[in-house]
Amino acid sequence: SRPITAIARVSQDAAPSPMPFAKWISRNSVTMARTPTHADGYDAKGARRIYPSPENNKGPILEVLKTVLPSSGLVLEVGAGSGQHTAHFAAHFSGLEWQATEPEPDLRTSIAAWIDYAGIENAPAPLELDCREDHWPVDQADAVISSNMIHISPWASCVGLIAGAARILGKGGILYIYGPFSEGGVHTSPGNANFNAALKSRNPEYGVRDLDDVTLLAKDHGFALERRVSMPSNNLSLIYRKS
Repeated sequence: SRPITAIARVSQDAAPSPMPFAKWISRNSVTMARTPTHADGYDAKGARRIYPSPENNKGPILEVLKTVLPSSGLVLEVGAGSGQHTAHFAAHFSGLEWQATEPEPDLRTSIAAWIDYAGIENAPAPLELDCREDHWPVDQADAVISSNMIHISPWASCVGLIAGAARILGKGGILYIYGPFSEGGVHTSPGNANFNAALKSRNPEYGVRDLDDVTLLAKDHGFALERRVSMPSNNLSLIYRKS
């Protein structure tokens, strides 16, 4: 495997305490791994991307999702990244169709490789979706989930995520958002404050979002915050329900 340095998809899960950004990002670099699914030991379709953050948080997130997702229907995963979450979650919700989406072509390739590697049948090929667009490739879903996305993209992505979820979810539909948040304009830990500064140093439009801002935006689109769950490494699971 070959390490690749990147900020995309690296979350505060991997940065529980303040440290220089260069050191932190180097420690949490991305690796590429060939998928051993064929006789020659490699997947002819390409490589799976492996990130530390989704490996660390997929277990805790799964435990929350088990309490909120329906037993059947369609889940739309927005900003699925490498596909590690897609493969892990779809395997545990066999009654659900798990539709991953991702705007980056190379990451859609990784998602497809993870689906192939896991041998799951309830996750179709990933779709291209920039959540800021008015038209989404799926016009109906029973739940929308997004993990580690809104802080590492412009605020317009958070607006697009919530507006899009409001369009495709019916009454009672679930919008699940995971990541680091400030509360009342105050960071909940030194690690989150350091992470926010690191994000903004890379792009001023990035940053840890405030829970009140996100919840007010959700309310404006017909969602109520049903539950807030504290997660490892100063992250939150937010469960919104469409009214």
